[in-house]
Amino acid sequence: MTERRYSLDDDQLEFREVMRRFAEEKISPLAAKADEEEKFSWEAFELLKSMDLLSLSYPSEYGGQGASLVTQAMVAEELSRVCAGTRLMFLISKLGMLPVINFGSEEMKQKYLPRICSGESQASYGLSEADAGSDVASMATRAVRDGDEWVISGSKCWITNAGISDLYTVFARTSGDRHTGITAFLVEADWGVVVEKLEHKLGIKASPTGVIRLDGVRVPDANRIGDVGQGFKIAMHTLDRSRPTIGAQAVGIAQGAIDYAVNYMQQRTTFGKPLAERQGLQWMVADAEMQVEAARTLVY
Repeated sequence: MTERRYSLDDDQLEFREVMRRFAEEKISPLAAKADEEEKFSWEAFELLKSMDLLSLSYPSEYGGQGASLVTQAMVAEELSRVCAGTRLMFLISKLGMLPVINFGSEEMKQKYLPRICSGESQASYGLSEADAGSDVASMATRAVRDGDEWVISGSKCWITNAGISDLYTVFARTSGDRHTGITAFLVEADWGVVVEKLEHKLGIKASPTGVIRLDGVRVPDANRIGDVGQGFKIAMHTLDRSRPTIGAQAVGIAQGAIDYAVNYMQQRTTFGKPLAERQGLQWMVADAEMQVEAARTLVY
């Protein structure tokens, strides 16, 4: 078996320190209020914009910075360490636009990607349905061609950034074939996308998750992503390329929890000694740190 290792160069290590200071000084103070109010924090979004983080993940020819996946994972981890909801602001548009980047026409890329990079637009990914979650090939949302347009009808569930995004990548059935009968479209919210409801969640409440509905929404064929019937392939291709940063998010949340616990242990005193000096608790922290570092190594 070939041994695989990862290492960060000096620029990446310096960038990570910059991101950690930014997250702790600017994002962390906003996290509790945003989570309590269950609202998208536009203040945090503007801070991401001020650091040019919204364009980090996109190709340079469309206004992006073309950062590596490792660099994107570092940002995801450091943001998640203080506020997972803000981390989703950083990368959810990338999930929505990956099909455009990898399968969209040049005209579509030129039209929409610069808007995402500048922060003018945000995007969401509309794949799952109430009866088509893990088994997305069972989706019922339909798209029927009408001349140079497609008429899309159906609902999509668990949509991150629902109601905030103005662009939605929507997968719909264009024929009865299970896997080759699905096609992808980029839909502008103003064309008739309705947010049917927002979910009440146990965590990451600052990032809205909801159900969107399309009732006969007309979409130009120019906004079809890839070939007719290529949608399932596009969906799986996109999920494969987005999951590493989901792992980085999990590592960041775990590291943040440990850091919080250790800080408490250093402050809380019982029987004349801080909890941090209790050997049994030290063992627990050491085990947790070991597991998180192992997960970090796997992600990177």
